[in-house]
Amino acid sequence: MWEKKRGQAGNAVQYITRNQALKKLQLKLSEFRRLCILKGIHPREPRKKTQGQNKTYYHVKDINYLAHEPLLNKFREAYAYERKIRRARNKQNSALAERLAARRPVHRLDHLVRERYPSFVDALRDLDDPLSLVHLFATLPAEQRHGIPTKAVQTARRLALEWQAWVVRTSALRCAFVSVKGFYFQADVLGQPVTWLVPHALAQVLPTDVDYRVMLTFLDFYSTLLQFVNFKLYHTLGVRYPPVVDPRLEQAATGLAALMQDLARGAGAPIEGSTKAGNPGEGAQVAERASGAAAAEPNAAAAERLGTLEARLAQLHQEVAEADDAADGAVGAAASGEESGDEDAGGIDSGADASEGDDDMGEAGVSPTQRRGGVGAAPPSAGPDLSSGGALLLAPDPPTTVAGGAAAADPDDEAAVCGALFRGLVFFLGREVPRETLLLAIRAFGGTAGWAGEGSPIEESNEAITHQVVDRPTQGHRFLGREYVQPQWVFDSLNWRVLADTRLYAPGLAPPPHLSPFANPEDEAGEDAYVPEYAKALRRLQEAARAVRARTAGALQAGVFLDEADDGGARDASAAPAADAAAAAAERLYAAELAPAGLGKRKAGAAEEEDDEEAMAAVMMPRKARHLYASIQKRRGAKRARAAELERRATALAGPGAS
Repeated sequence: MWEKKRGQAGNAVQYITRNQALKKLQLKLSEFRRLCILKGIHPREPRKKTQGQNKTYYHVKDINYLAHEPLLNKFREAYAYERKIRRARNKQNSALAERLAARRPVHRLDHLVRERYPSFVDALRDLDDPLSLVHLFATLPAEQRHGIPTKAVQTARRLALEWQAWVVRTSALRCAFVSVKGFYFQADVLGQPVTWLVPHALAQVLPTDVDYRVMLTFLDFYSTLLQFVNFKLYHTLGVRYPPVVDPRLEQAATGLAALMQDLARGAGAPIEGSTKAGNPGEGAQVAERASGAAAAEPNAAAAERLGTLEARLAQLHQEVAEADDAADGAVGAAASGEESGDEDAGGIDSGADASEGDDDMGEAGVSPTQRRGGVGAAPPSAGPDLSSGGALLLAPDPPTTVAGGAAAADPDDEAAVCGALFRGLVFFLGREVPRETLLLAIRAFGGTAGWAGEGSPIEESNEAITHQVVDRPTQGHRFLGREYVQPQWVFDSLNWRVLADTRLYAPGLAPPPHLSPFANPEDEAGEDAYVPEYAKALRRLQEAARAVRARTAGALQAGVFLDEADDGGARDASAAPAADAAAAAAERLYAAELAPAGLGKRKAGAAEEEDDEEAMAAVMMPRKARHLYASIQKRRGAKRARAAELERRATALAGPGAS
């Protein structure tokens, strides 16, 4: 019988060290590291390290997998070609060295993308890191000292803008969060959540202890992957890829707006003029040829749309003003409480009160929305009171203002709500705010945005502007027909799917806490979790907005059904809500009668029985499970204690303000 000897089976055969892998593949360490990054090969941790504890191990199958990679021959050819260039330079033949350097062989990574991601969904699930790294290099300077080429930065910038343009076009953005690291965004791409980080647009100081060659290797593969993904997403919409950048807007450094011009007019553009399917790498040449044609021929359709934009916005602004006046009249009629409605109706129809109200607004500088304390109300001199939750009920009058442009959207259709939240709103961005991130957020949620500078669709003096986003404590000149908010208002509104109160975000005031949409304390700690007061207020706003959307959607469906039904069916449909309301009232009365009859005692008894059952179950558990259960209960108790401590601190801080 054959006996296994030491070193012929087990970990000694299944794993080899990095030096052994380098000798087997005949590669340098830098080339081996680059090949492992491109192929997705990682070091392993065997149970028993036979060659030593301080060595890096790889699986034998992974090394055999790398040995059959076609890129190995490309690396060797590139190494031999570099020797020719060095030989020409050593012989002082600069002309030959320049010719050889200009004709360096290049290699493509398309086969690696198809190999590592067999399906498109697999690529979408692994898109977080590629997007974050591409957006990072899009903001880095091209420094030769660190080996960052200019072409890599330009490619990263182009891919980042193409991705943002697709997100805006499809209204795929779902939430955003501002942190010290940058802006976190999450989009819904074909049912897959994709999260990426956009760094702040600040002057970057590159550290010296970072290996940028490794990062550039990742960027090389991620750029190829992102080109494939953008190619597929654009062709799914029937839009050519890559999109043509407007040269005038590109020179003005408008960024996202330069690509959105082509996407706006390319909705029905034929795909035959773009790259061939499955080969998105040739799209750069098509983009260069198309950009020259776009520079020579003005876009008449885009110019016509821009010309009619101002008239359309003015019409929408007038309709909103008429609706506000009608709401003011309804509120005044309800508050008067007089039985005779002839005088009230005559006062509304005459228009005399409206003219006087306009004169008062001209003198005092307060709009009708501000007079009734709505979302557009002016900030008080002392600032809003944030001490109690009641002060954070954000102006539910009229309720459609809270729902924004998505008042008629289906509340269960998140894509429709997100795509129409800022519909009808026109924003103007100040010079000091992050323009590109705000453009992405505003346009993805259906809004229109302008800025100070060339390429802006609207000017600052345009009367159609409803919100001006600024980040200065004081403003030299203020327009009366718009709201001035800080950038946080945009992100809080889109995260909670409501239009928050602009008074809380007025320039010069400390804004409310910026709550992360990626963290839900109730999911982590259960019912005992600490929930800030502002989160409770925003949830109440969410419920109000959802009720408005549900009521609007129900009214639209009821209108369709009533048109199709006969008169008898219409009478039955009108009587059904009254019967439902009577049944709900009777149920509430029955529950109120049962409450004093010992319902609380039954709840207390049920809680005691539940505690006894948990204690008995803990006794019957094995020792290992009992220790695990005890540790879980200990963590829950610590979370409850932490929540109680935060509640106590919040109450202590709210005490002096409330008094």
